[in-house]
Amino acid sequence: MTATGPATPTTTAPHAPTDAADWLRAHRWGTTAAVAGEFTDSLPPVSVDAMLGRWHGAGWHTGHPWDGLLEAYGWYGKEFLDPDRVRPLLFRDAAGDPQPVPPGLAPVGLINRVPDVARHAVLVTSFRLVRPLIRSGRSAGRLRMVEHHGTPTAALVYDSVPIIDAFRRVDDDLVVGSADIRGQRSPLLFVLRRSTASQRGPHGRPLDAVAP
Repeated sequence: MTATGPATPTTTAPHAPTDAADWLRAHRWGTTAAVAGEFTDSLPPVSVDAMLGRWHGAGWHTGHPWDGLLEAYGWYGKEFLDPDRVRPLLFRDAAGDPQPVPPGLAPVGLINRVPDVARHAVLVTSFRLVRPLIRSGRSAGRLRMVEHHGTPTAALVYDSVPIIDAFRRVDDDLVVGSADIRGQRSPLLFVLRRSTASQRGPHGRPLDAVAP
């Protein structure tokens, strides 16, 4: 999504979001966790097969303690090779190309206690320096159908960290993700847009922002 400035928060989300992409665009930068959650719950489910492929991601900031954390480290998105082979965390390398990093390196408990420390410039710079050394193409999660707020939908179950990402469909190439993180009372929300050759510039850099 290309941001044009903060939107005015609203108190309700559409219950039948035929214009879900427009609603998401209007509220990408200015809504609350409650409204974002209502909107997400109103979206239809996603099948496991529909999630296969590479997706470019961005956070949907709603006041969660982890808002902006992945982006600070150069998060690109996720890649689903098949239901049993998932690369949950792709980060951009120096050329801007997405490279997989093992999620198990993330100290979830520490981040929950002191999220601001994880944003420190020293840690961000250190991660960028060591990223080529910790790159791993091994699978680190699975796609499974789970019940998300009463609706069965595709979800990413991580192998080594206590996180489950449930997905809801906006359209064929855009989904909203809701990350259930152990130790957090509310989900971390994000959006994923399917990566295609037409959306990618030199070195695989996306030409447009992730949200609609």
